[in-house]
Amino acid sequence: MATQPLADRTAAAGRPVSAVRVIVAASIGNALEWFDFLIYGYFAVTIAKVFFPAGDGTVSLLITFGTFGLSYLARPLGAIIIGTYTDRHGRRAGLTLSIGLMMIGTAMMAVTPGYQTIGLAAPALVMLARLLQGFSVGGEFGSATAFLVEHSAKRKGFFASWQWASQGLTAIVASAFGVVLSDAMPPDQLVAWGWRIPFFFGLLLGPIGLYIRSRMAETPEFAAAEPTKTPFRDLLARHPVPVLLAVGASIISNSSNYLILYIPTYAIKQLGLPPATGFIATLVGAVILTAVSPLSGHLSDKLGRARIMLVMAVVFLVTSYPIFWVMVAAPSLATAMLAAGWLSLVKAGYSGVLPSLLAELFPTETRGVGMSLSYSISVTIFGGFAPFIATWLIAQTGDPLSPSFYLMATAALSIAALAAIRRRQRRT
Repeated sequence: MATQPLADRTAAAGRPVSAVRVIVAASIGNALEWFDFLIYGYFAVTIAKVFFPAGDGTVSLLITFGTFGLSYLARPLGAIIIGTYTDRHGRRAGLTLSIGLMMIGTAMMAVTPGYQTIGLAAPALVMLARLLQGFSVGGEFGSATAFLVEHSAKRKGFFASWQWASQGLTAIVASAFGVVLSDAMPPDQLVAWGWRIPFFFGLLLGPIGLYIRSRMAETPEFAAAEPTKTPFRDLLARHPVPVLLAVGASIISNSSNYLILYIPTYAIKQLGLPPATGFIATLVGAVILTAVSPLSGHLSDKLGRARIMLVMAVVFLVTSYPIFWVMVAAPSLATAMLAAGWLSLVKAGYSGVLPSLLAELFPTETRGVGMSLSYSISVTIFGGFAPFIATWLIAQTGDPLSPSFYLMATAALSIAALAAIRRRQRRT
């Protein structure tokens, strides 16, 4: 596919586009793409029984989360290919491609028979679906963030914060499915077919996001730029330090995100609480993430990005252990809600600012692939395997508080990266 001529791109981007349409176009696709990932994590215990049966429940769960983490190995490849495509052919083209691929993976998850029906082919197909979804989401973050920030010169923080606000909306819907299905259906029916309902829901809504994205005009900033033919090579040759800093800044955002995702499993396996408890807790966290992310993005436009993120990272560092201790000391719906709510509040303060900070580390010509690659590396190493690491730590140490140590370590890494970013900003 040839790169669209500058005159044509400028004309396409010249049509008036409201802020609401821009946010909806990026957010609806982003929300739908993340819906499947969240559902897989929330129903991990059920999916383990359907596709990865084993004599030991912990082993089965480890295999399930291992497959969840394995899908993230495809993210850097998707980031390079879809991110490069986005920087060459436009933000709209990249967004349309990523959501189309995600719909294929979601369809595979929805219709694949269980292990009892087709044997080893079942986990193999699930793994293929997860790899395809990981590939598509790998290019989503950079494409959607670039699309948002390049539509506003003065409110980049607020616009980009909808990356996480839309994911919060997704988590609200996913958690609601978890609460309703786990409460209304007997366990045998949930295992037999009930867990598939949210996957079919996501599949039905996918075409809406695809249609909206395909109808949007190109961003003014991309239209005014002259795309490079080799964005990935230019990124590595000219901007290796921003890539490393972006990876570091993304670490605590990803580790906290996937440990919040792990709370339903943690509530069942470690605290002995009913399945609905964990889903209600994550529902509360999702509401907070949705409401607070735009506020933190708005504040970053006025107060500066790195300053707000440093404060939030320090809060993660000093409160992670106490919040897990409260859950373990007094297992209940109230403490699970407190933990998910607090972690989501701090995360919203941090992650609501993160996309705009990353966007400002890269020039327009390599922004899509730069953000996609750095974020995908971070989420692959520190996010996708976080539930697996948490489960493994507890199994090895016997300490249900051990996931908090992982959260604290990742917060320290992001603090170091943010300090380096602030020094770099002062010099330039």
